[in-house]
Amino acid sequence: MATAASPLDSMPLGKRELIVLLALLMSLNALGIDAMLPALDEMARDLGVHGGNEQQLIIAVYTIMMGVGCLVPGSYADRYGRRPIIFLALIAFAVLSLITAMLHDFTTMIALRAITGLLGAGLMVVPMAIVRDLYEGDAMARLMSTIAAVFISVPVFAPSIGQAILLAGSWRLIFVALSAVAIGVALWVYFRLPETLAEENKQEINLPVIARNMTVSLINRQSVGYVFGAALVMAGVFGYVNSGQQLYQDAFGVSDAAFPILFGATAAMMSFTNLVNSRIVMKFGARRVSHAGVIMFICVSAVQVWSSYVHPGNIAWFLPLMSVNLALLGFLGANFGSIAMQPFAEIAGSASSVQTFFRMFGAAMVGTAIGQAYDGTPIPFAWSLLICSSCALLLVLYSERGKLFRRLNVPPPKERIVP
Repeated sequence: MATAASPLDSMPLGKRELIVLLALLMSLNALGIDAMLPALDEMARDLGVHGGNEQQLIIAVYTIMMGVGCLVPGSYADRYGRRPIIFLALIAFAVLSLITAMLHDFTTMIALRAITGLLGAGLMVVPMAIVRDLYEGDAMARLMSTIAAVFISVPVFAPSIGQAILLAGSWRLIFVALSAVAIGVALWVYFRLPETLAEENKQEINLPVIARNMTVSLINRQSVGYVFGAALVMAGVFGYVNSGQQLYQDAFGVSDAAFPILFGATAAMMSFTNLVNSRIVMKFGARRVSHAGVIMFICVSAVQVWSSYVHPGNIAWFLPLMSVNLALLGFLGANFGSIAMQPFAEIAGSASSVQTFFRMFGAAMVGTAIGQAYDGTPIPFAWSLLICSSCALLLVLYSERGKLFRRLNVPPPKERIVP
C-alpha cells in the first residue's frame, strides 16, 4: 500500500518498470563483482600477481569500500533528492570503470577499485530510500523482495557474461562493458524516474542533525538486530563470492567453462525464492517468513559442516547444500531490510545509508576474512555459514525481545526526528 501523498500514482513509469529500474541500479555493483570472477586469474597474471589469495582483493576491496561509501549518500539524498545522487554515482561508476580498463599495475587496480566502490555506494543506498518513499510495512517487504529477485538474477548471468567477454577478448573489455551499462542506466533514470522525496521530508545538511538521524535509525531496538543479522548472513554470500572461483576450480576440480554455470545455478535459487517471498510475505508477514528462514539456514549449515569433513572434495554434496543455503537467503535479505527500515519514513535516506553501511561493510569485512581463510578445502567456509547464521538468530531474538514469529499488523510508531 502506498503511503499518503505518495508520488506513486503520478509516476510516469509503472510498477514493473520501477522494479526493473531499481533492481538494475542495485545490480551495477553486483555486476562489477560477479562479472570479474572468471577473469580473476587472468587479471592477476596480467598485473603481475601469481598464486595465493591475493587476487581476492580485486573483489574484497571493492565490497569493503562500497560498504564505507554507504554512510554518505543517504543524507544528501534526504536533502537534495534521490535523482541527483543516483546520477553522481552512475557517472563515477562509468568513468572509473573506463579508467580501470587501461591499468597495468595491480596496486593501482586495487586503489581504483576501492574508489569505484566508495563512489558507487549510492546505487545501493538510494533505491532502498525510494522504496521507503513509496511503500511501508509488508507491502514494502513485498516490493523489496521482487526487486531483489531481479537484482539477484545478476550473479546468475554475470559470471557467464564475464566468461563470454574473456573468450571474445581481454578482461579489460569487462570494464568497458560495465561503463556502457552505467551510461545506459543513467539515460533511463533521466527520462523515466521522477523525484520521490516529498518536499516536507527534506532534511538540512547539518552534521548534528545527520548524526542524530543516523544514530536514531541504528540504535532503535526493533531495527538493530535485523541490521547486524543481515550483515552476518550476507557475509556468507560475500565469502562465497570471494573464494568461489578457488572453491570450485581448486577444491572441487571444476573446469573453467563449468564454473560460471554452476556458480550461476546456485545464485539462481536466491532469485527464485525472492519471487516466492514476494508472493507469501503479505499473507504470513515479513517476521514469520524470515524467522523460519534463518532457523532453516542454521540447520542446513550444520549439514554443510558435516559434509565438509566427510565429503570434503565431493561437489555432489556441496552443490545442493549451497543451493539450499542461497535459496533460504531469499527469505531473509528483503524481509530483514524492510523490517529495519519501517520506523524511518521521514529520514529514509539517512536510515538507508547507516543501515546499508553496517550491512555492506560488516558483510564485506567478515566475507573477506572468510575468503582469506580458504585452505584448499570447504571446511572454513562451511563453519562460517553456521557461525554467522547462529549469531544472526541471536540478534533477531534481541530485536524481538525473545519472541519469534509475531506479526505486527499495525506499523510501529515512527521515531521522532530532531527538526
